[in-house]
Amino acid sequence: MPWDEAAVPTLTSPAGGTPLLERAGAHGPHGSGVPQYERRGAWVIAPRGAYDMDSVAPLAQALDRAAREYPVVVLDASGITFADSTFLTLLIRAHRSGGLRLVAPSPQVRQICEITGVDGYLDIRDTVDDAVA
Repeated sequence: MPWDEAAVPTLTSPAGGTPLLERAGAHGPHGSGVPQYERRGAWVIAPRGAYDMDSVAPLAQALDRAAREYPVVVLDASGITFADSTFLTLLIRAHRSGGLRLVAPSPQVRQICEITGVDGYLDIRDTVDDAVA
């Protein structure tokens, strides 16, 4: 079972859907509302706001679609204002699928990663440029 089905079973869609957008500042496929863009062959996802059980679905969909298309997926977490265990589980599953790099986690994301010890498990970078290099 792919990581996204375990995290959010209703998010999977058949392959061959709308291709990922390839311009900076674009929102994700199917109106996910999560800003995404391609950079140096990697796919960057830059979510903003709070992510919990009720709001993580569009981000999970964006991560899943990106992981299917790109060897490196960068999650710019600088704009995340709140994250709970659902978000943390999503990060772990995305990391296990390979190629996830977490960039500039906000204080809230950094705190949940440090408290749980996940900061030693995830590939955390300071900048998007560093993550795509």
